[in-house]
Amino acid sequence: SWIKPGKVAWERWNDWGLYGVDFKAGINTETYKYYIDFASENGIEYVILDEGWATKGKCDLFDVVPEIDLQTIVDHGRRKGVDIILWAGYLAMELNLEKVVSHYADMGIKGFKIDFLNRDDQEMIAFMYRTAKVCAAHKMLVDFHGCPKPTGMQRTYPNVVNYEAVFGLEQLKWSKPDVDMVAYDVLLPYIRMVAGPMDYTQGAMRNAVKGNYRPVNSEPMSQGTRCRQLATYVIFESPFNMLCDAPSNYRREKECTEFISNIPTIWDETVSLDGKVSEYVAIARRHGNDWYIGALTNWTPKELDLDLSFLGEGDYTLELFKDGINADRAARDYKKEVIPVPTDRKLKIRMAPGGGYAARIQKR
Repeated sequence: SWIKPGKVAWERWNDWGLYGVDFKAGINTETYKYYIDFASENGIEYVILDEGWATKGKCDLFDVVPEIDLQTIVDHGRRKGVDIILWAGYLAMELNLEKVVSHYADMGIKGFKIDFLNRDDQEMIAFMYRTAKVCAAHKMLVDFHGCPKPTGMQRTYPNVVNYEAVFGLEQLKWSKPDVDMVAYDVLLPYIRMVAGPMDYTQGAMRNAVKGNYRPVNSEPMSQGTRCRQLATYVIFESPFNMLCDAPSNYRREKECTEFISNIPTIWDETVSLDGKVSEYVAIARRHGNDWYIGALTNWTPKELDLDLSFLGEGDYTLELFKDGINADRAARDYKKEVIPVPTDRKLKIRMAPGGGYAARIQKR
């Protein structure tokens, strides 16, 4: 009952990249309070403090940098209805596991993102199970990063809410322009995702068409269109799902931010609509009474005729985000529409090169 999946406002991908604020953004208490405020305004359940809140190089998770007042951050989050997750390196956790977990659980921290496992031998798998067990005893969530692919541990310890084990959006902070994330995205649903959830860390508001992408650590961008980023929240299974961009950017993109924030992270039903490995994928997922559709293509533009007969009888409204007419030149170009679901339950969609399509379906 205490395991709460949800969305996470994440600061490392966007390099703590706030602007339009009256304080110096960075790894400090004021910045995290701002992230909490943004999360609260948009119904986002968590904020993560990634690498940097504890002194680097010491392997000591009790040595908090002086710019951070953790208790103040936790208390501010509690007032705003937002919980806090802490990043931790594997070795620092291993050296003092019980003491670290109990200390931060007592402070009000809700879980850990544990990184740099980097192997899958017996010793490391034993560490993962031991960590999951200790964290469960203290009602703490776990998100494993730099880790092997899931093999079912989350069934034994459902407080393990996510795993990385994926070449996620983080890689575009530093990858060379010849890296093809768009092609990778349409492999993942058929291969890696079969093993279990994956923390791909999507949500970029800076988007690049093919040939325009370049690595920029402080102001990173995605490959492919804006609608592609929206669609991945439906396509990729991720019960504990990041919003990787800066609140300052999201606040300039109200429509997209509102749509992302409202997409569930757990599902009651999934329907495969269409797809071909390495070319395209289209999936519908239901949460409660609402259905969501996500579709992705590779660098080849794609038109699909989707069969929505799974909806059954009744009148439905479709809130959709589709690639704009110029999305092949300006990847951020998109168009939002609200239309009735066709009575014949046939929906034609078009995706630009590197494009996507995302929609929410509600009964009228």
